Amino acid sequence: MSAATLTDAPAKDDARIPLRGHLRHTGALVRRNLLWIRQDPESMADALLMPVIFTLLFVFVFGGSIGQALGGGQDQYVQYVIPGMIAMMSMTLSQGVGTGFSQDFNSGVMDRFRSLPIGRGSVLFAKISVELLRMLFATAVLMIVAVLVGFEIHHWPGLFAAVALSTVFASSIMWVFLTLGVVMKSAQSVQAMGFLVLFPLQFGSSIFAPTTSMPGWLQAFTDYNPLSTLADAARGLMVGGPVAHDLWVTLGWSALITAVMAPVAIHKFRTKT
Repeated sequence: MSAATLTDAPAKDDARIPLRGHLRHTGALVRRNLLWIRQDPESMADALLMPVIFTLLFVFVFGGSIGQALGGGQDQYVQYVIPGMIAMMSMTLSQGVGTGFSQDFNSGVMDRFRSLPIGRGSVLFAKISVELLRMLFATAVLMIVAVLVGFEIHHWPGLFAAVALSTVFASSIMWVFLTLGVVMKSAQSVQAMGFLVLFPLQFGSSIFAPTTSMPGWLQAFTDYNPLSTLADAARGLMVGGPVAHDLWVTLGWSALITAVMAPVAIHKFRTKT
């Protein structure tokens, strides 16, 4: 069979697959991805070590000086930075879905999937589901380390709401990295492009420090940075403070990114040869 035939035949079948079939295919592919992680536990190293390293680094290196600027000390900074770290996890680990997708293409696994009469969207949704599970695992590790360094959980419902909001935002960002995973030729290219996107968004935000001391032009950027609104919303939910504006702005960004990038990712996946 030609590459065009392999691409077109499943695409025609995709429209005739019922919702129950899509869900069954997604579940099977989720199981496949989880088994792959089981066979390669090193793939969980970033989800395990990243929250530990970043938390210890920022708390003990920058906590004293930034905490004084906040009107307290290291303890004050812990209460400030941990909600921001939850926002950071949602962005940083999201690029894993793109690199993994690219590796599957280069290894020939995706050619096999695309030749089968399964829903094309099932492959993408399965990848997103497993990466969200990895992100939730990393968030659990982050909270354990946070409590050990002195973070006080004042509002348990607020903590779960912040994690849920972070999950919603992460699922939208993953469509961007899925698109990169289809378009870019290698996992290394996806990772390099991901860092170019991640660094300005993460450090040009309120995740690690207040934005009041930043230059005016950078403050204007942080006002429109979805990671700032996500971090501030998580901070308000977990520690206390205004929530409504940042919450709705974050949800708006999530809906917009998903509405734009999900069709692009699915179309690129269907038409890739």
